[in-house]
Amino acid sequence: MNPFMDSSSSLPTEQPDTLIAHLLAAKRSLSCVDQVYRADDLVKKTRQALEGHTITAARTIFLHNGSAAQANLLDNVLDHTRSIARDGGSEFQKVIGALDVAQSKLQHTLDQLRATTVESSLRPDGEPSKSLVDFVDESGVTGLLSTIKESIDASGEARRVYGESNAALEDDISQVRQLLTADDDRDRLVDPNSSLHSPVPDILQAMEGHAQEMADNLESLVKHFDICVTAIKHTEGGGAAAQQITDDLPEGVARDLTSTEMPLEPMSEEERAEMMEILEKDANEVEEVVMDIRDRGAEMERNYERVESYTEQLAERHDRKTTAINLMEAICDRLPTYITQSHVFLLRWDEEKVKIADHMEELESLRDFYDGFLSAYDNLIIEIGRRKTTEMRMKKVVQDSVAKIDKLFEEDLAERDAFRNEQGDFLPVDIWPGLMMPPQRYRICREDQGVRSVPDISASVIQRSIRRVTGRSPAC
Repeated sequence: MNPFMDSSSSLPTEQPDTLIAHLLAAKRSLSCVDQVYRADDLVKKTRQALEGHTITAARTIFLHNGSAAQANLLDNVLDHTRSIARDGGSEFQKVIGALDVAQSKLQHTLDQLRATTVESSLRPDGEPSKSLVDFVDESGVTGLLSTIKESIDASGEARRVYGESNAALEDDISQVRQLLTADDDRDRLVDPNSSLHSPVPDILQAMEGHAQEMADNLESLVKHFDICVTAIKHTEGGGAAAQQITDDLPEGVARDLTSTEMPLEPMSEEERAEMMEILEKDANEVEEVVMDIRDRGAEMERNYERVESYTEQLAERHDRKTTAINLMEAICDRLPTYITQSHVFLLRWDEEKVKIADHMEELESLRDFYDGFLSAYDNLIIEIGRRKTTEMRMKKVVQDSVAKIDKLFEEDLAERDAFRNEQGDFLPVDIWPGLMMPPQRYRICREDQGVRSVPDISASVIQRSIRRVTGRSPAC
C-alpha cells in the first residue's frame, strides 16, 4: 500500500459521522474563548487594582498617622476642658452644700423665733399674741435668699452652657475617633504589598496561573479542532462539510489559528491511524478541558470579586481617614470657641463665687443677729425676773420701814401725852410753841410715778429662759 494518500484518498465511510460529531463538539468547545479573553482582562484589571491599592494605602496610612496625632492633641484639649468643668462642678457643689447649711441654720433660728411667744404681760392690754418673728423683717431674708438664688441660677446657667460646649467638643472628637478606629478590628494597612494584609498579590499570582492554563487549554482545543477539520477533509466529500462547519467560528477565534484554508497534504495509513488515535483520545478530553477552563474562569471571577471587595474596603478606609481629616479641620476652626468658653466659664464662675460668698456672709450675719435677738429675749426674761425680785425686795424694805416709823410715831405720841399729863399743869402754854404739837409723820412713796411696775412673769418661764441661755452653744 502506498504510504501516502493523495487528496482524493479518504477514510473509511463509517467514520464521517463520528468525525463530524467530534468537529461540532470541538467547535462548541471553542466558545470558551470568551472566558479566556475575560481571564486576560481580569489579570490586567487585578494588576491595575494592585497598583492603585499601593497608592491608596500609602495615602491612607499617611492620613491615619497625621489624623491620629491631631486627635491626640484634641484629646488633650478635651481633657483640659473636662478638668475645668469637673473642678468647677466640685466647687459648685461645695458652695451649694455650704449655702444649704447656712440657710438651714438661719431657718432653724427663724423657726425658734416663730415658736417663741412674747409674754403677754410685756405687751399692751388687748394686743393679739405675738411671737419673736413678728419683730423681724423677714422681707430682708426673702430678698437675700432671692439674690442668692439668682447667683446660683447664673452659675448653673454658666455650667450648662459650658457643659454643652464640652459635649459638642466631645461629640466632635468621638466622631473622629470612630472614623480612626473603625478599622481596628480589621487588618491594619501596615504594608499594602504584604500578603498578610492584602490578598491581592496572591490573587494576582493565582489569576496569572489560571489565565495561562486557560490559554494553554484553548490552544489545545484549537489544535484538536484543526485535527478534526483535517480528518474530515480526508474523508470523501468532507471538505465541503468542513467548510460549512468552520464558516461561523465563535467570535474571537482567529481564522489563522485553524487549518480550514490550508491545502491537504498526502497522509499515509500509519499517519491516518495515529491521527485518529490522537483525535479519539482528545475528543474524550474536550469536555474535561472545557470544564477546566470554565472552573478556572469562575474561580477567577470569585477572586476578582475579592479584589473589588478589597478595593471598596480600601477606598472606604481612605474616605474615613479623609473625612476624619476634614472633620478635624472643622473642629480646629471651632477650637477657639471651645477654649473661649472655658475662659468665659471661669470668669463667670469666679464672679458668682464672690457674690455667693458675700451673700453667705450676710446669711451668717442675719443668723447671728437673730440668734442674738433670741438670746437677748431670754436674757430679757431673766432680767425682768431679776428686776421683779429686786422690786419685791424694795417693797419689803419700804413696808418694814413704814412699820418701824409708824411704831416710833405711836411711841413718841404716847410719850408726849404722858409728859403733858405730868408736867403740863406747871408749864405755861406759851413757853414753847411746840409743846402741844404732835410728832412729825413720815411717808415713803415712789418718786417717779410714771414708771410702770415690773410685769409679773411666771417662775417656770424664767427658768426656761435660764436653761436656754445656759445651754446655748456660742457657735449657734
